[in-house]
Amino acid sequence: MARILFLTPYPAGRAPSQRFRFEQYLGILTGHGHQYREVSFLDEATWGILYRPGHAGAKVAGILRGFGRRLGHVWAARGYDFVFVHREAAPLGPPVFEWLLVRVLKKRLIYDFDDAIWLANTSEANQLAAGLKWHQKVGQICGWAHKNSCGNAFLAAYARRFNPRTVVNPTTIDTTGLHNQVRDQAAPGRLVIGWTGTHSTLKYLAQVVPVLAKLEAEGLDFEFRVISNQPPDLPLQSLVYLPWRKDTEIADLLGFHVGLMPLEDDAWAQGKCAFKALQYMALGVPPLVSPVGMNTEVVQHGHNGFVCATPTDWETGLRQLLADPALRQHLGRAARATVEARYSVTANAPNFLALFAEE
Repeated sequence: MARILFLTPYPAGRAPSQRFRFEQYLGILTGHGHQYREVSFLDEATWGILYRPGHAGAKVAGILRGFGRRLGHVWAARGYDFVFVHREAAPLGPPVFEWLLVRVLKKRLIYDFDDAIWLANTSEANQLAAGLKWHQKVGQICGWAHKNSCGNAFLAAYARRFNPRTVVNPTTIDTTGLHNQVRDQAAPGRLVIGWTGTHSTLKYLAQVVPVLAKLEAEGLDFEFRVISNQPPDLPLQSLVYLPWRKDTEIADLLGFHVGLMPLEDDAWAQGKCAFKALQYMALGVPPLVSPVGMNTEVVQHGHNGFVCATPTDWETGLRQLLADPALRQHLGRAARATVEARYSVTANAPNFLALFAEE
C-alpha cells in the first residue's frame, strides 16, 4: 500500500477545490490501506487575508513563510511513494519544487487541476502577484508528472499535449455524507432563485440581471439569493445576500428552488467543471446553465435542467420553473440521479484510487 503526500495551496478543509477534488476521498484511501499526509503552502493567517484588498505586507510575509514551509515538505517527501500536487506546489515563480520532487528525489508526482490555470486570471485584489505568476509552468509540470488528474475533458486535452498519462477525474459530490438531502419542491414558502460561488465568478451574473429585473418589474414574487464570500453589487430588489459558511452550506443551498450557473464562453470558462450545477443537482434543485464547457455534459436540456444560450432562454426557463412545482420536482429528481450515477464520490472512487495504483 502507498504512502501519499498531498501538497496543497490552502489549509485543509478551506478551499472548495481541495474539499471536492480529493479531501473527501481521504477516508477511502485509508480504508484501502493507504497512508497520507496533507500539507499546505499557506498558513491559516495568510489564508484569512488572501482575497481581501490590501494587506500587501502581510501577504508577502505569508508567502515567504510558505516557501520555507514548502521546502520542508519537499525534504519530507523522501519518505512517500506518491506526491499529489493540487494546482501548484507554490503560487509564484517557476516550478522549482516540482522539479526537485521529480528530477532530484525521483518521486511519482500526481498533478491535479480543475481550472485552466495556464491562463492568466488573477483577481483585482491580488494585482501584486499578477506579474509574478508563472503560468507556463503548468505544461512543464504536466510533462514531468507520473499522472495528470484533470477535472474535465478540456483540461485533459491540454495536459495530453505534454503527457499521455492523463485521466479525467471529475470534481465530485459526496451524496451520502454531505449533499445527502433533497429539496422538497412542494413545500410552502417564497420561491428562491439561487446562485453560489466566489468573488471571482460573480461577474458572470451580469448576463442574467436584466432577465431577473424584467421578472421583478412584472410583479413576480421571488427572492434572488446569492451565497458568496463577498456581497454582489446588483440593481435588483429581490437580491438577498448570504455569506458563505461551511457549517450552513447545505442548509443554505437547500433553500433554492432553482439554481443558476451562467458563464461566458471563453477559454477560462471552458475549463470550469460544472461544480455549481453539480451542487444544485445533488440536492434535487434543477439547474439553469450556460452552454459552456462541461455544463452541457452534465445538464441535458429538459431532462435534468435547462441549458440557456440567450436571454430569452433564461427568461423562458425561469418562468416555467417558477410556475410549476411538479416540473421542478421532476427535473430535480433526474438531476440527483445524474450526480449519483456519474459525479458522486461513490461512483468515482475507483477512478480516484487508480491514480495511486502500483504499475
